[in-house]
Amino acid sequence: MYTLVVDCMGSDNGPKVIVEGIKIFLSKHKDVKIIAVGREEELQDLKGINVEIVDARDIVPMECGALEVMRMRKSSLMVSLDLMKDNHYDAVVSAGSTGGFLSAATVKLKLVPGIDRAALISPFPTAKKGKKAVVLDIGANNENTPEQLVQFAQMGKIYSNKVMKVEHPSVYLLSNGAEDEKGSPEVKKAHQMLREMNFEGFKGNIEGRDALNGECDVIVTGGFAGNVFLKATEGIASIMKNMIKKAFYRNPLTMIGYLFSKKGFDEMSATMDYKSTGGAMLLGVNGVVVKAHGSSDGYSFSCALEVAYNMVVVDVVKLLKQGVGQVE
Repeated sequence: MYTLVVDCMGSDNGPKVIVEGIKIFLSKHKDVKIIAVGREEELQDLKGINVEIVDARDIVPMECGALEVMRMRKSSLMVSLDLMKDNHYDAVVSAGSTGGFLSAATVKLKLVPGIDRAALISPFPTAKKGKKAVVLDIGANNENTPEQLVQFAQMGKIYSNKVMKVEHPSVYLLSNGAEDEKGSPEVKKAHQMLREMNFEGFKGNIEGRDALNGECDVIVTGGFAGNVFLKATEGIASIMKNMIKKAFYRNPLTMIGYLFSKKGFDEMSATMDYKSTGGAMLLGVNGVVVKAHGSSDGYSFSCALEVAYNMVVVDVVKLLKQGVGQVE
């Protein structure tokens, strides 16, 4: 039996969608117990299923920074992390403040021995239907050394292979050019190090415009550039969606054209659907930590729980200790 701790109060949409997501998830998994943390009166719908409710009255605002979150010891977020650490539960999931959650998780759970920095990793949709590429780091750090980028490549490859089930992951460094000599000083040095160590699956550099063409399994980048890549990708996807909608709603003829094209656009929408990814994972800490989308609905939060479950089942923390850090 696996035990997942859920911060039920951090979502933009309130605890109702978290409760819905937990129900969806538990309907598929009889081998999981959920510790639901939040205001007890708002979690009553979880009674009668395999859920233990832990009352926590305070809610961490989305704009809270790391220090503010650490001071809010009775918040649902901090209580969730304490429960996971103190009871050695398998995973913790929250849709709350990204910066606060990740910083507090790193402080509470500590880094895996031998890993310099934790990295935030997330699957991205690609041009190939059904295929996702994982990108790390997408915002856990502002600055990274070449050595840390090499560790991100190792962590990303392990995640892609063991969790995403890619047999031989292809690994690329995000850069401003595909040529070996392109990139920031950190990227150039990391490129050299990966070549010298004959890193299996390393294919070299890739530009942002080609990163999601479906050829990459793992895209390695520093946290600052990775977060810019994430936000730019989300922004472009949103702009394109609105532009297409406006084009088809221009007049009755274009609306008829949409009806003939609907199947194709539905497939495109499914390919680009971020909800199925669930959120992002913090790799490199002593525990499974999943940050669900703040705007999660019930379905997308259930996907975040699925991600946590899959990471627990393959024991990703042990794999990181063996493949990147040092086994204790």
